[in-house]
Amino acid sequence: MESITVSKTIGGKTFQLETGYLAKQADGSALCTINETVAFAAATTADPRPGINFFPLSVDYREKTQAAGKFPGGFMKREGRPTTKEVLTCRLIDRPVRPMFPELYKDEVQVCTFVVQVDGENDPDIAAMNASFAALHLANIPFIGPLGAVRVGHVGDRFVINPDFDERKQSDLDIVIAGNHDSISMVEGTCAEISEDLFLDALDFAHGFIRKICELMDELRKKSGKTFTEWEPPAVEVPAVALDVESIYSARLEKALRTPGKMERKEAVKALLQQAISEFVPEDAEDADELTSAIKKCWHDLEGKVTRAMLLRGERVDGRDLNEIRPIHIKAGWQSRLHGSAIFTRGETQALVVCTLGTPKDQQIVDGLDEEYSKKFDFQYNFPPYSVGEVKPIRGVSRREIGHGNLAERALMPVLPEPQEFPYTIRLISDILESNGSSSMASVCGGTLAMMDAGVPLKQPVAGIAMGLLKDEETEDFVVLSDILGSEDHHGDMDFKVAGTGRGITAVQMDIKVKGISKDVMQKALVQAKEGRLHILKTMMKALPMPSEHISEYAPRLLIVSIPVDKIGLVIGPGGKTIKKIQETTGARVEIEDDGTVHISSRDAGAAEEARRQIEMLTAEVEVGQVYKGRIVSVKDFGVFVELLPGQEGLCHVSELSNDYISKVEDVVKMGDVIEVKVIARDEQGRIKLSRKALLEGGEGGGGSGGRRDEGGGRPPRSGDRDRGRGGDRGRDRGRGRPRGDGRGRGSGDRPPRRREPRGDD
Repeated sequence: MESITVSKTIGGKTFQLETGYLAKQADGSALCTINETVAFAAATTADPRPGINFFPLSVDYREKTQAAGKFPGGFMKREGRPTTKEVLTCRLIDRPVRPMFPELYKDEVQVCTFVVQVDGENDPDIAAMNASFAALHLANIPFIGPLGAVRVGHVGDRFVINPDFDERKQSDLDIVIAGNHDSISMVEGTCAEISEDLFLDALDFAHGFIRKICELMDELRKKSGKTFTEWEPPAVEVPAVALDVESIYSARLEKALRTPGKMERKEAVKALLQQAISEFVPEDAEDADELTSAIKKCWHDLEGKVTRAMLLRGERVDGRDLNEIRPIHIKAGWQSRLHGSAIFTRGETQALVVCTLGTPKDQQIVDGLDEEYSKKFDFQYNFPPYSVGEVKPIRGVSRREIGHGNLAERALMPVLPEPQEFPYTIRLISDILESNGSSSMASVCGGTLAMMDAGVPLKQPVAGIAMGLLKDEETEDFVVLSDILGSEDHHGDMDFKVAGTGRGITAVQMDIKVKGISKDVMQKALVQAKEGRLHILKTMMKALPMPSEHISEYAPRLLIVSIPVDKIGLVIGPGGKTIKKIQETTGARVEIEDDGTVHISSRDAGAAEEARRQIEMLTAEVEVGQVYKGRIVSVKDFGVFVELLPGQEGLCHVSELSNDYISKVEDVVKMGDVIEVKVIARDEQGRIKLSRKALLEGGEGGGGSGGRRDEGGGRPPRSGDRDRGRGGDRGRDRGRGRPRGDGRGRGSGDRPPRRREPRGDD
């Protein structure tokens, strides 16, 4: 069977959709190819579960390492639970798809997608998104398609569609956008403090290419020759009791919704519902359960209807203006032994964020389709059931928690200090203690404050805000809400999260429940979000104006030393002997990278400094003119060898030991003595010549003037100079630094200088 293929050049890359050959028993299946990155998706449907009151859509995306020609890491050579990247891609597919089904459609729908192959240049998530949209568009399912998705970057002064990995590294924005022919339906990404105008321009630029993809999907559907059944929504009979409840309780419900406080409001609404049930359901009625169920269903719908009507009139249940931010309370440095902490409370949403500083060994190793890499910054978000007054089983991290943590991480990434300035590994954990809307943005604010409390020198503080939207379907009028409550998110049409600094946007995430939103709505939301963000930033800066000058005494002290690559082996030593000794004697941990960067960490600042001193001594170069204290490691007839630095020795000739005549070297110094010497020469072979005499009063040493000289003082010995002391080496430099394993610095053919016996007339 031949496959059906359509293709087009999009953003300078071949974009191809294919169907008809693979997975023919699925309701719809498609391959999407971008250059040589290929993703497959299949969509299937099943009858609805009895009594279900929501749309059961499930999305599964997997990255099998075979696509990159790799084996899975670890002991198990089979892919396990979804990785963070896979979960995030599932969410990218799910969020734009969900609003594209009729409201009353309750059939089971499942989308399964996986990566077939990767070319190492194009991220497979965009291919997977478009493959999934195409599979749904080809299925006999009431999917209101088509949809298209692109990634947009900004390199230099130009926008780039579906940038490759190298272009993404140079880009100051990285945004994934999904939409249909007419509007944008999902946005998520990271920005390097860009302006709202540039962000809107990026959406406009991306939407032009999304239209091309939608046209391609329509063409594929037409070529497939499939027949599609028109879906008929089920007939819904509104029970008479529901109409009675609405007419009697609408005004009362609006009054109950104005009750201050989330839990108090919830109790007031619950009490009113019980009153309605008592009024309309007789105790001895045979159909009491059915009536009660009908009233509860219509009550939920009525609550949404009343809430929306209030908001469209410009009235919020907590009495705020549409652009007003809830009261903010901040407590930084909550506990003394935490490296950094902050409690950020906005209204009835409260996040406890803790910052922990670690060493390079604490970095997370990420292994996927790309080359293995390590992360020095990680943000984890937890949403326990008690935060909303509920009881639920806790079975691991949810997709929502992974998504919210990643959003907060991306919001803070652009303002982190450079590794050279602050080499610590940073871990942030946000535990939501209370929630009434916008907990992910509270985590962003709390994350900024926790890092500042820990002494992380952020480039700029970051705040986040969640915007809402309500649109009147009849009049097309709309209202944009700042800092939305949970009920406003639940009954509204948009959840648009915007994080950024005073300079610009750092992260965005937009989910909508309508088919799409216009540029005018987006522009108003961004302007209002900026006003709210600046207000929150001012409040944060009043609570904690600057990062702490010093990190916590309980955090590891981390120092960085850069050594020549050819000295790495010297620091490590044979079998790791040298580096182990440094760690044992100082108590510090030493980690060396391939480029010669040495990370030294210890909870004791003194221990870290001592380890650095030892490493610097090991790798330092002996300089001519400098004075050193060294231990005598070898005594010969012609002089002594002195260890100036670990592994580096020089020869102090007998003629340079004293101003006086020396009959025997041991008359002046002996093995193990620590003496002060000056480096007076270093020949082309690296042999070091020392003088003790140059530091003695009246001493000349190496042909220089007498007396102790400043570092670098005195003239360097000239080639051919004859030493003035008795027993001199006749101008020949016999000493040099002793390489490991040789005979104390003497090369092949060297011999000790002859010593002249004193004559009677001397």
